Amino acid sequence: MKTIVPPRLSLAVPLVLTLAACAATPPEAPVKIALPAGYAQAQSDWEPAQAMAAAPRGAWWSVFDDPVLAGLETQVAQHNQSLAAQLAAYDQAQAAVAQAQAAYYPAVTAGASANRARTAGNGAVGNSLSASLGASWEPDLWGKVRLQVQAGQATAAASAATLANTQLSLQSTLATSYLQLRTVDAQIVLAQNTVAAYQRALQITDNRYKAGVGTAADVASARTQLLQAQTSLTDLGVTRVQLQNAIAVLVGKPPAEFSLSASDTLPEVPVIPAGIPAQLLQRRPDLAAAQAQVQAANAQIGVAQTAWFPNLTLSAQGGSQAARIAELFSAPSLFWSIGPQLAATLFDGGLRRAQVQSSQAAYRQTVANYRQSVLTALQQVEDNLAAQRIPAQEAQQQAEVVQAAEVSLRLAENQYKAGTAPYLNVITAQTTATSARNAQLTLLNRRYAASVALIQALGGGWGVGDTSAIGPLPAASAGAR
Repeated sequence: MKTIVPPRLSLAVPLVLTLAACAATPPEAPVKIALPAGYAQAQSDWEPAQAMAAAPRGAWWSVFDDPVLAGLETQVAQHNQSLAAQLAAYDQAQAAVAQAQAAYYPAVTAGASANRARTAGNGAVGNSLSASLGASWEPDLWGKVRLQVQAGQATAAASAATLANTQLSLQSTLATSYLQLRTVDAQIVLAQNTVAAYQRALQITDNRYKAGVGTAADVASARTQLLQAQTSLTDLGVTRVQLQNAIAVLVGKPPAEFSLSASDTLPEVPVIPAGIPAQLLQRRPDLAAAQAQVQAANAQIGVAQTAWFPNLTLSAQGGSQAARIAELFSAPSLFWSIGPQLAATLFDGGLRRAQVQSSQAAYRQTVANYRQSVLTALQQVEDNLAAQRIPAQEAQQQAEVVQAAEVSLRLAENQYKAGTAPYLNVITAQTTATSARNAQLTLLNRRYAASVALIQALGGGWGVGDTSAIGPLPAASAGAR
């Protein structure tokens, strides 16, 4: 028998399918970023963002060749509480995706009840028993569920990238703090040697005074210089304790239960090649997070637009109702119902239009934030490339300053012992030599910090074709899938 389709229905079906096809795709094209071909400190092109934030990562801190630092970096990934909190946020995002995916499937419900009631009027008392099973499903005609899932997946990707960026930031902070602590260790050794040298100078001056060669003023000057050096040494001890406590918190331990032995070995300052600017879009987890947020905002525009279309719900229910259990599942007690329901909003005072406009504005905001993040990333790389290159030249110059100051000190000491120069010349030469050595260590610490900052600015890796960055992320909890 031939089925006759009503004319209005035959026109509505293609229209519904056409609208469904239009609503199922996010409305905006992928965002592209214009990047320079190279760094000024090391041809423009359009480079689409690629999701490489989840690529295998390497232990970038190994460039400092310090086993203690390597062990501490591992503890950050395992025990840092800020990282644990961000991991929980990622698990929440994953759970939100599962919640959105649940809308693909029908909801099935079951119920049972038993009542005993007295009827007004005749005073009759009766029982009422019922059992029912129902199901309802809303087909994803307009792609709303699919877009909600896409938005959730993009949000989860942003959360994963934020987790990676949090770990990279914590590991960079640890490396900077550890290298500064080692610099302070070297400064403490220098201060101890300075105190010992000033003690010898005070003894020599005092002996010359007792022999009638020197003056009381020379002795007072030597004692003052010694006391100042001892004060500086004490102050360095405070700085070291504070750095050690900061490292303890980073690795998830109470400061009272953590200590680092002093070391007189200073790591070499590594040379970090920058690669090409386009790789930032692939390596930096914060840029991956910003790009994923753009995708999520784009999907939300489509979700808002589906509110213009009607909702179709398919539902079915069946069960039994009787006065006695024996009759509950008999044929006369059974009931059932099945049928579709179509509902559409005809007037909402401009609510849906405002919701679409709001989602479009939110999308433009995330795009602007993404582009600004890229510009900031380029600036950070340029700044730290300069901070790596220029202080390297300054370090060579400072080494010459230290050498010249030491020669000047030896000459001043020899002239004083020979009685051809006043002790003031010795004090001046000692102060200059000590300041030069401290400046050399301070410059070294700046170079350490610049190296770590450059690695972080590059996303934890560097070099053409290199995708290594942060260490492996902690395993997600059992709730994340």
